[in-house]
Order: sequence, then C-alpha cells, then structure tokens
Amino acid sequence: MSDQNTPQDPSDQYEQPDSENESIEHPGLTQDMGDEPDHGEETYRGSGRLEGKRAVITGGDSGIGRAVAIAYAREGADVLVACLPEEQEDADETARLVTEAGRRAVVVLTDLTQEQECNRVVDEALEKLGGLDILVNNAAYQMAQEGGLEDITTEQLDRVMKTNLYAMFWLCRRALPHLRPGSTIINTSSIQSRQPSPQLLDYATTKAGIVAFTQGLAQSLAEKGIRVNAVAPGPIWTPLIPATMPEGSVGSFGEQTPMGRAGQPAELAPAYVFLASQESSYVTGEVLGVTGGQPLT
Repeated sequence: MSDQNTPQDPSDQYEQPDSENESIEHPGLTQDMGDEPDHGEETYRGSGRLEGKRAVITGGDSGIGRAVAIAYAREGADVLVACLPEEQEDADETARLVTEAGRRAVVVLTDLTQEQECNRVVDEALEKLGGLDILVNNAAYQMAQEGGLEDITTEQLDRVMKTNLYAMFWLCRRALPHLRPGSTIINTSSIQSRQPSPQLLDYATTKAGIVAFTQGLAQSLAEKGIRVNAVAPGPIWTPLIPATMPEGSVGSFGEQTPMGRAGQPAELAPAYVFLASQESSYVTGEVLGVTGGQPLT
C-alpha cells in the first residue's frame, strides 16, 4: 500500500487477499494466515489527535483491533488490549507496536463472556493507565453455519450473545462511573446488522443489537458529555474470516462489494480515530459504515 495521504483508486488500493481454500484454527492468529492483513504498520501517521488519552480496545490483538491500537498510539494514546489467552502471541505484537510508538501498552488475557472478567478489564485500565477516556467494544465471536438456524446450537448462541452483547453491556456499565465529559465509547457493529446473512444469523442479530444499544446509550449520556457511536465494517480481511467461514467462501470474500474486494484493517482505523477525537464533537448515536460501497440500508 502507498502512503495514506497519496491519492489512489480505492478499488485497487489493495489486492484481493490470496486466500483460496484458506482455513485456520479458531480463534485464528495473524501469523497463520497465508496473506496477512495490513494494520497500518507502515502507513499510519498520527498528528496528536488523542494526545494523553487512555483507551481500552477489546479484541485488540489482531485485525481491526490491532489497526485501531496502532492508530491510537500514534495519535498519542496509551492502550490496553483485551483478548483471549490463546491470542497472546498476537496481543504481544500489538503491544510492541504501541510501545514502539512511544505509548504505554497493557495486555489483559481474559474471557469476556464472564461479567467479572469485563469488570477486571476496566479495573486494570484504571490501575495501569491511570484512567479511561476511550472504550472500544470490538471483540466478537462468529461461526458460520451453512444450514442457518437449524445448525446454530444453544451453546453457540450463548457464546455469540455473551461475547458480542453482554460483554459490551458489562464493560460500559463498569466504565461509566469513571468516564469524564469528553470521553467516548465506540462499538463495532457490522453491515450484518442491516444485511444479515443466513449463515451468520446469530452474529447478525447481535450486531443489530449493538446499533440499538449505541443509539439508546448515546441519548442517555449526551447530557454527561460522553459520546457513544458505532462503526459498521463491511467484509474486512482479518484472522476471524479463515477461522470461521466455510473454505469455499473465503477465496471470494469481499468480492460482492461495489469496490470488488475485501477491506483491510488499516482502512477501518481512521474511522475509530475520528469518533474518538474532538473532530467528531457533535457526533453521537451515529453508525459509521466502512463497507466498500455496500449501503447500510
């Protein structure tokens, strides 16, 4: 990829991932991918828009979360990354990139399906970062089922709901007493919230719930000077894709978009920076689509 400020045709800014029949073990590590994503390691340049801020990013070990962590650090924020214990290798690399940018990095290995663990993530941020200004609820679980509803077990449904919805609720509730005016909450929704795939019915349901939660919470916190927004990614090339999608659909992932390709995590990070910075001071309750041209209808 060229410099982030160099004008370029977005349809061919990145090549479609070379991922035919690629499959990796869940939850998926970046190094196991045949075609690793771009997180902005070589291209993202900060300008001090988050100087002195302290951010928690769940699912910050890889994919979108890593790209956001890199961008936040280069914009001047200290970062706590929360992820599963089996994702430590990716999390340590993210922490290295944050530290390389001159900011503090904290890794918390946890299971966010447990309320006490969500509380611990916030408590760790308060202790090790000295406070909390930005909460990014990005961790998610999905597992495609070709048979749709009939193949979704109660066990899977429970894990999807707790990872994607319950954890967001618990983290926000724990963080709220410590958020000052000017703080922000950013939730990761999905184009699946508006255009649900039958194979991802449970996942899509949670992503629609995140939109409702975001819009309702934004209204209740506006008077406190706390903004709440969401980003709705389209098809983005992350370890979650080859780890959870059927092999036959991985190779064509993202080709259905008007841009004809999957997006890269680096293309998401600026949206999260915008929503965390004072540049978006009059934006709350918004869902910002980064979808390669697919409308959020």
